[in-house]
Amino acid sequence: MRYGYKKRFLYSGLVVIILIILLHPNKNARRTYEFIKLEKILKNLYEDIGNNFTSTALVDCDYYDIVRDDTTLPISIIDGDLIDGHGIREGGEHAPMDCKPKYSTAIIVPYRDKAEQLRGFLVYMHMFLRKQQIHYKIYVVEQVDTKPYNKAKLMNIGAVAAMRDGYPCLVLHEMDLVPLKPSNLYACTKLPRHMSSSIDKYRFVLPYLNQFDGAISILSKQYKTVNGMSNNFYVKEDLFSRLEYHNIKICRFEPKTSLYHRIYTPKERRQKRTERTFSKELMLNDGLNTLKYTEVATVLHPLFTHIMVDL
Repeated sequence: MRYGYKKRFLYSGLVVIILIILLHPNKNARRTYEFIKLEKILKNLYEDIGNNFTSTALVDCDYYDIVRDDTTLPISIIDGDLIDGHGIREGGEHAPMDCKPKYSTAIIVPYRDKAEQLRGFLVYMHMFLRKQQIHYKIYVVEQVDTKPYNKAKLMNIGAVAAMRDGYPCLVLHEMDLVPLKPSNLYACTKLPRHMSSSIDKYRFVLPYLNQFDGAISILSKQYKTVNGMSNNFYVKEDLFSRLEYHNIKICRFEPKTSLYHRIYTPKERRQKRTERTFSKELMLNDGLNTLKYTEVATVLHPLFTHIMVDL
């Protein structure tokens, strides 16, 4: 009997140790995926400026110190206000005044019925992005009808608007995520990048290798190549599968650069998930080329371009 208790005690201890290792918040995510090393980030960025953007600065912006900035922005910024003289143009556009940026980025945010969260997100993101010396503009695409929330279709609509405005780089961004490290440059890499690979909700560990959502950067020409995302139904890792079909690999920065905080928010009622597998036919016949919606209005607010649509 004594031997049986001892055996059960040792077995229980082993189980506890295994659980601690698996659930430890500082588990090293480095073993779970390949990433672009810090010293190679700038070489992997895609330099391009928007067609409709001009700068009067005489010198180019230098990004060496930015990608090596190891500071972390406080989450409390979400509850604050923008500082005076923030220099953000109507429509949520900003560019540095003292140097010529090398990157133009459109940040596309799908949205519905979360005004206070949107305000905090915009304040935080402008404070974050102004540190990066890039030219950027924030597009908020709101679904105003009562149909189930269709995040992917809203992303497609925002992408079309941004490409029409001449932006070569798209960042597809969920509103409940905010980046923590200014070194996580909001510019496109030559390959599509999963920017939010280390989220606090997942203990800063990438759950699975083909995860490709949250915050994504992708060149406009690559988004066109894969015909955007599906408009009509749910396909698991749809964008990842489209890229994979075209032999376009994805990339990531190292875990400590890709840190994100997830803001708690009630779940939206989404489109009914139809269990269908990815196929070439679906990719060719469902995406940017079949995008249909009614534009209710587009308003240039002080912090963002607001596109209201009926799906």
